[in-house]
Amino acid sequence: MDWANGTAIEEFILLGFGVDQQKRFLLLIFFTILYILTLTENIIIITLVLLDAHLAQQPMYILLSNFSWLEMCYVTATVPRMLFDLGSPRGIISFSACFLQFYVFFSLGSTECFFLSTMALDRYLAICHPLRYPQIMSPNSCYTLVATCWVLGFLWYLIPVFWMFNLSFCGPNIIDHFLCDPGPILSLACPPLGNAPYLCQVFMNVLVLGNVFFVVLSYSTVILTLTKASYQGNRRKAFSTISFHLVVVTLFYGSVGGMYVAPEGESQSEVTKAVTVFYTAITPFLNPLIYCLRNNQVKEALGRLLRRKVRILRRKERG
Repeated sequence: MDWANGTAIEEFILLGFGVDQQKRFLLLIFFTILYILTLTENIIIITLVLLDAHLAQQPMYILLSNFSWLEMCYVTATVPRMLFDLGSPRGIISFSACFLQFYVFFSLGSTECFFLSTMALDRYLAICHPLRYPQIMSPNSCYTLVATCWVLGFLWYLIPVFWMFNLSFCGPNIIDHFLCDPGPILSLACPPLGNAPYLCQVFMNVLVLGNVFFVVLSYSTVILTLTKASYQGNRRKAFSTISFHLVVVTLFYGSVGGMYVAPEGESQSEVTKAVTVFYTAITPFLNPLIYCLRNNQVKEALGRLLRRKVRILRRKERG
C-alpha cells in the first residue's frame, strides 16, 4: 500500500471510458436502463419459479432461478459503481473498496463458471440418464450443488486477492479502467511483484479451462446421445434447450477469452474495456432472454401468474 517515497496509497482513480461529458451522459442513461432491465428480467424469472409449483419442482428451473439471482449480484458488483463514476467528475475509489470490488466481482464470476458447469451436468443427466435423473437431481441435490458453486466461487480467488492486497504500490494511483481489474492494479505495484501475476494467471486458467472442458465434454456427450437412433425422448425439445444453454456459455466464455487476445499497443485498454462491458453488463441482460424467450414452460407459467393476478383483482373489484 506504500508509494516509493514512503507515503501510503489510500485511494485509486478510475479513468473510466475516457469520453467527453456528453458521451458520459449518454452512457449513463444507457447503462442505467440496461441495469434496470437486467434486474427486472431476473426478478421475473425468480418470481415465476417461486410461485409456480410446476417449475419449482424441476431441477433445471431451480438452477435457473438461482442463476438469475447470481446474475443480479454479478451485475450489481460493477454497474452501480460505473454509473456513479459516469455521473461524477473523478472516479475516486478507496484502496480497500477497490480490492473489495475486485474480490467480489471475480468471486461472482468464478461462481458463474461453476454454475454453468452445474447446468451442463443437469442437462447431461436429464438426457443421458433419464431414468436415474429424478433421484440424482432431487431438489435437495440441486440446492446442495448451488451452495457448492457459491462456496467454491468465493474461495477460489482468496489467495490471489490476499497476495495482491499486500503488495507495495509505487504509483501513480490511476487505473485506466472503469473497475478494479487485476491487470491494471498489478501495473501500479512496485517491483518485484513476486509470484502475484503468475498466481493470478494460474488460478484464472485452471478455473476457466477446467470448467470449459467439463461443459464441452458434457454437451458433446449429450449431442452424441441425441443423434443416436435409439434415443426415446423428445429430440427436438432437447436440442432446443441445450442450444440456448450453449449460446449463454459461448457468450460468457467467448468474452472472457477475448481478454486474452486483446492486441498490444495503445488500443489494448480500450479493447479490454469493451470486452469487460460485454461480460459485466451485456451478457447478464441477454441471458434471461436467451433462456426464456422461446421456453414454453416459462411462458405458460407467466400466463398462469398473470391470469391469477387478474382473477384476484376482479374479486377485489367485486368485493
